Amino acid sequence: MSPFISWIDAPRADRGVHVADDAGGWRHAAWSELAAAARRVGARLAEAGVRPGDVVCVVMPSGHPCLAAVFGAWAAGATVSPLVPPSFQPEREYLAHIGAVLGQAEPALVVTAAEFEPIVAKAMAEAGRPGRPWVMPDDWRSPGGDGLPQVRPGGPIALLQFTSGSTGEPRGVRVSWRNLAANLALIKHITTWREGDAFASWLPLYHDMGLIGGLFFMAATQGDLWLMRPDQFIRDPGRWLGCFDAGRATITASPSFAYGYLTRRLRPEQLEGLDLSRWRIAVVGAEAVDAAALEGFARFAEGTGFSRAAFRPAYGLAENTLAVTAPPPGRVARVIRPDWESLRFGEPVRVLESAVLGEAPLPPGSGWLVGHGLPPHPPAGGEPLGVRVVGEDGEPLPDGCLGELVVTGTSVAEGYHGGREGSSTRFADGALHTGDGGFVHDGELYVLGRMGDSIKLRGRTVYVEDLDAKVAAGTGLGRGRVAVVGTTERGRAGVAVFAEADPGGWAEDAHRMLRELLGPEPVITVVAGPRGLIRRTSSGKIRRRLMWQGLRAGRLEGAAVVARTDRPG
Repeated sequence: MSPFISWIDAPRADRGVHVADDAGGWRHAAWSELAAAARRVGARLAEAGVRPGDVVCVVMPSGHPCLAAVFGAWAAGATVSPLVPPSFQPEREYLAHIGAVLGQAEPALVVTAAEFEPIVAKAMAEAGRPGRPWVMPDDWRSPGGDGLPQVRPGGPIALLQFTSGSTGEPRGVRVSWRNLAANLALIKHITTWREGDAFASWLPLYHDMGLIGGLFFMAATQGDLWLMRPDQFIRDPGRWLGCFDAGRATITASPSFAYGYLTRRLRPEQLEGLDLSRWRIAVVGAEAVDAAALEGFARFAEGTGFSRAAFRPAYGLAENTLAVTAPPPGRVARVIRPDWESLRFGEPVRVLESAVLGEAPLPPGSGWLVGHGLPPHPPAGGEPLGVRVVGEDGEPLPDGCLGELVVTGTSVAEGYHGGREGSSTRFADGALHTGDGGFVHDGELYVLGRMGDSIKLRGRTVYVEDLDAKVAAGTGLGRGRVAVVGTTERGRAGVAVFAEADPGGWAEDAHRMLRELLGPEPVITVVAGPRGLIRRTSSGKIRRRLMWQGLRAGRLEGAAVVARTDRPG
């Protein structure tokens, strides 16, 4: 039995999950309490008609009831699929997204909280799903009868992971128990996990890093977990930082923007008396790692005992369960500054400077990249995992050349749910073609990010096919005359709009629309040109990466940049 479910049979009573409340305190439930609750919830789900191998979607905020629902689905033998709960987005937008997810997942049951029941019921109706949501009972923690129900064996798929907050057609990644076990071995290696370690997280449980790297990791190892909701972190980031004060959490995982946010929001006096010397590991991922944000926080927290060696910049993606690579333990992260203007796919990368964190000034926007190590050799308790860099023809490139990252190994997921196909990220012949650009320099992997078909912003994947439609409609140019390309510039995510049109007011409309949709972070470029500007394959597919490379090299005939923002704001 997988360690992700076997803990329910032998849970610890001396460790558990501390959940942040909205009054500044913490509520605790031991793993033994959560295991008993999972068994009882699992039995109720079975009574409601859930059979082994069915999909159960969970739409709940982070908290003990959500944990009981997630593990209860497993106890019922189901495949669990945590989904984003309602938050600040307009209701129509949320219904469109969650309805599309439910339509693809085809769950036997949707578990939700009482306050979300009306909107989840609307989403189910829009997706054509029969029945009503199953509302998590208030007495989920109550003993309720003699003895505890048995855990039912399930099917081979443990988790259906939908890309969090994505636009466009949703894609659910099918993660098996075998995938989870292999990635657990890798996560243990990356974090140098040891008995007594505790984890602090503000990441949502519908996100792979928060779910697998936080909750599932701690359940399998029976460590203490300090859990906040994302909105609680945004309101009071110092509360999360306080989790690492002496004697509490030792490990975390977070996007790099969180460290920039901490540095901006907190005052130096708020760090007085804080002891971060036992904070061993800070895995950084879910988006392009911002070297300036990490260095800025390290300098800000100098008086607390925090060490730069705690930062573990990691590369990963849901299609590989979670983690792929990270630097070796105990080493300060390496950084390099490539010649961004000369970058060409398939060609050697010119490196202008190299250093380790703390050695060189890293101002925001200066274009430094952070190293992500390479897979461990041999892997710790798992089967071999490989990363290779390939060119346009799929053949491996020499070290130092920019190409697409291809991942192999037992962590590679079982594909997309319902036989759907990816765009830039795709499964082929047992390998995962990530759609991410990168290269190896001095034995270290450096990742540039998405190559044309999507971008990642604060852990959220945005597909450019959806942006094509929005920009075409908003500018009035028409769908066939607009193509949006995901880009990476000096380590920052960006988008470029290519339009077969003369320069005009539509360009500012497109720029403004994308800024509203994507927020302040990405670089936005708008390009006008004649008919034929948008390059296509013989089957009609847009050759997005080729267009961006042609623009950068000055080979895109007739193209003119008519609007651009290369700094936040």
